[in-house]
Amino acid sequence: MTAAQRWVLTLTSLAAFMIALDGTIVTTALTTIRKSLHASVESLEWTVSAYILTFAVLMLTGSALGDRFGRRRVFLAGLTLFTAASAACGLSSTVAELITARAVQGVGAAVIMPLAIAQLGAAFPPRERGRAMGVSAGIIGLATAGGPFVGGVVAQGLAWQWLFWVNVPVGVLVIVGVVLKMTETYPSPIQPHGPRARLDLVGVVLTTGGVLGLVWALVRGNDAGWLSAETLGALAAGAVLTVAFVLWELRAPAPMVPMRFFTQRAFSAGNVASFTMTAAMYAQLYFLAQYYQTVLHYGPFGAGLRMMPFTATLLVFGPLSGRLADRFGERRLVAGGLFLLALGVVGIALTAGHHTGYAAMVPGLIVSGAGVSTAIPPAQKAVVSAVQPQQIGQASGVFSMLRQFGALFGTALSVAVFAAAGSYRSVESFGDGFTAAMEVAAGIAVVGGVAGLMLPGVRGSGVGAAGGVAAASVAGTGAGSERESVGAG
Repeated sequence: MTAAQRWVLTLTSLAAFMIALDGTIVTTALTTIRKSLHASVESLEWTVSAYILTFAVLMLTGSALGDRFGRRRVFLAGLTLFTAASAACGLSSTVAELITARAVQGVGAAVIMPLAIAQLGAAFPPRERGRAMGVSAGIIGLATAGGPFVGGVVAQGLAWQWLFWVNVPVGVLVIVGVVLKMTETYPSPIQPHGPRARLDLVGVVLTTGGVLGLVWALVRGNDAGWLSAETLGALAAGAVLTVAFVLWELRAPAPMVPMRFFTQRAFSAGNVASFTMTAAMYAQLYFLAQYYQTVLHYGPFGAGLRMMPFTATLLVFGPLSGRLADRFGERRLVAGGLFLLALGVVGIALTAGHHTGYAAMVPGLIVSGAGVSTAIPPAQKAVVSAVQPQQIGQASGVFSMLRQFGALFGTALSVAVFAAAGSYRSVESFGDGFTAAMEVAAGIAVVGGVAGLMLPGVRGSGVGAAGGVAAASVAGTGAGSERESVGAG
């Protein structure tokens, strides 16, 4: 790597680490927060959901703003907003203040995450992109899976406010690093003010409303009832607005998401694989910490500590998978990783069904963790390599939004299945619900494995290869075709 590439990798990975960590760090500290703020169970759920909701809804908008006004500039704005909102979370004295600050955090995260991926993809030529994304994906996966452990340590050893205060010095350091060491990756130096095409405001409104309706239905379905007017109304509104968004993008002069992306097999299959992988992983993580505390009677710290066999694999297999993707392509790694994830989750379900101890669950944790960390980098690489370099921001926005939506889908579906098969009334009832939820998570992973098999082999021709050649040219010369086909929102 060049010095500039190392800085881009370091700064984008640190930013993505904060975002991913905040998605799960609160889970093991919910009891402490509830007691401290005297929050109801319903309002407590929103300390998690408010963050995910705004994160998922505004991701495409954040990506579009980066392409319009400059990725580095908008990335800095997102970092500033996220850091300030983290401080507001730490200062919250009521649950309403905390929920509001978490929602603002999600807005900042929605800007940061897709632009981090876009900056990373643009900084490295295709032959090196898998390795760089492997390192980044390993860090993101470590933050996601390590969130419950960190949350348990902080909740038990410090005050819950430190869950958010830790973001402030890290955020400030990243902001300073971006200002001093990161240059604009798109628009190019010869076009520093962004494409002159107007922002696709209709697309922004339609996609925001559509995703909001779908996400609201998923978040509220278990509490309000899946057949309630609220859930069905939100689902219907989300579906209608999503269809309207697709129809609009097909005819918009400067679409926020060119629908032709989805005609590329690598783009579509990579996004489906990422969606299902994230759904299965979040379904697993949501209930594992609770299983350790409810069935095996560990505290928050003990529960978080016992997630480490899953977490540790991300440090090993993520970077390794990224390098292998550069040499052998993405198909076998994505499909194999998701089938490994399914196998590991099935092992956990069978172990829990017999109410055995923690040691018997360790092999399943290692196998499932290895599967996740093997699949993440090549799936991400497949998506961004399927498009032209000036379209990486749009592609990463779609990828990031669908991944976050997968987290919501997996959590909501597993909770619904758990409620149908078990309850919190007794250890036996919880075990029954947990086993059913793990079986569903395994089924989701299998679907993702099948999608992974649909990925093309080693790229050598077609649009993906053309995009790769263009990306290599841009990375090497800083010029090239960025003046053409900008068509970005």
